[in-house]
Amino acid sequence: MSESVTEPYSQPEPPEPVLAAAAERGADWALIPPDVAAEPPSELRYRPVMHLAGSIGALVRSRAIVRSLTFRDLRSTYSQEVLGIAWALLGPVTLMVVFTFLEGRLGGGIDTQGVWYPVFAYVGILPWTFFANSVSGGGTSLVGNPLLNKVYAPREVFPIAKILSATVTLLCATVALAILFIIDGRLPSVTSYWVVPLLAILLVFAFGITLLISGLTVYLRDMRHAIPLLLQLGLFLTPIIYGMDEIDEPWQNVYVAVNPVAGVIDGMRRCLLYNQAPNLVFTAIAATAALVWALGAFLVFKRLETGFADVS
Repeated sequence: MSESVTEPYSQPEPPEPVLAAAAERGADWALIPPDVAAEPPSELRYRPVMHLAGSIGALVRSRAIVRSLTFRDLRSTYSQEVLGIAWALLGPVTLMVVFTFLEGRLGGGIDTQGVWYPVFAYVGILPWTFFANSVSGGGTSLVGNPLLNKVYAPREVFPIAKILSATVTLLCATVALAILFIIDGRLPSVTSYWVVPLLAILLVFAFGITLLISGLTVYLRDMRHAIPLLLQLGLFLTPIIYGMDEIDEPWQNVYVAVNPVAGVIDGMRRCLLYNQAPNLVFTAIAATAALVWALGAFLVFKRLETGFADVS
């Protein structure tokens, strides 16, 4: 009875085109059949599914983390400093002094409708300072953050903590506004209650812009250098030194739609200084634009979120 001999398996020699490609790309390519695709088909790729309601619910459940991060940021910013929280006043007050000097050099050419210019300017400086602090702090909050892989929470908690820290700074800076009212011998108008919805619009808009910039900065590191330049440009394009009356009337609605901070500042001046209700058209446009920015930025942020831990 003859025994069957099993010949050892030998892999066939790759075709010449494959061997030629292996010489150019590396030896590992020599054993890859030419009909193997370089990447999986699009229908088999992993795509994270985002549920808006679930994402908002997860954010609400992480409110304790947001609170802890906010306190941590405030302590790291103002602890072990000689002036401490007084730095929250020095920035806006310095801007007010500079703008008052420039207005004096212009011969008082800015129409404030009888309001003392330092008060007029400071009412515009406060919302812008909050917005600028939120964007500058929150925009870079994810880059190089050691807590990004250590804290199990939605990644937006880090920009939101910076926004809340800027809110505390805003509240401290209002002390100087009260002092200016006393020096000027005036009281806030009875329509000052409009400040609450106006600040809500400002908060929503700051949330949207900060969230969008923080997500983009993780992938586009040049944004860290662009943020200060854009904020400096926005300082002069926003009606802080001047009023909305300096903008041509046909373009005012477009101006507020592009920059809702302008509508907020105009409304705050009307309700605090002129005993008027905010311009309802400006307020509606600013509120709509702020909501669109916030919703759109949140959706983009959640799409980009999956790669934050690997890239940052």
